[in-house]
Amino acid sequence: MNPLCKIRDLQRAIHQFETCLQQQYGIGLNEAMALCCLAQKECLASGQTGQLLGLTPSNTSKVIASIERKGYVSRGVGNQDKRQMYFTLTDKGQELLAAIEKCPPCIPEILRPYICEENNE
Repeated sequence: MNPLCKIRDLQRAIHQFETCLQQQYGIGLNEAMALCCLAQKECLASGQTGQLLGLTPSNTSKVIASIERKGYVSRGVGNQDKRQMYFTLTDKGQELLAAIEKCPPCIPEILRPYICEENNE
């Protein structure tokens, strides 16, 4: 199969997954991935989050603002540089990630080998 067709199929599957994520949990894929990054690192600056997600600074700010409004992250100032903002997961954010892990949204068949490798669900 043509590589472009494979990429198209993957992109469609990711879009389908994001639609299910949005419907089931009220959160977009970039928002969920940001929460995942924060869960792994505990505390991140906006720039660090953007680098991990591969987003522009503008898009990163929008994603962080959205999950902050929803109460999933809290903002704190740096110890060394008070101008630097750091973000951490709130209890509500940790609960959301636990809920998603316990009951993940529909995972399209094409993505299962990448996502369900341990369980082969």
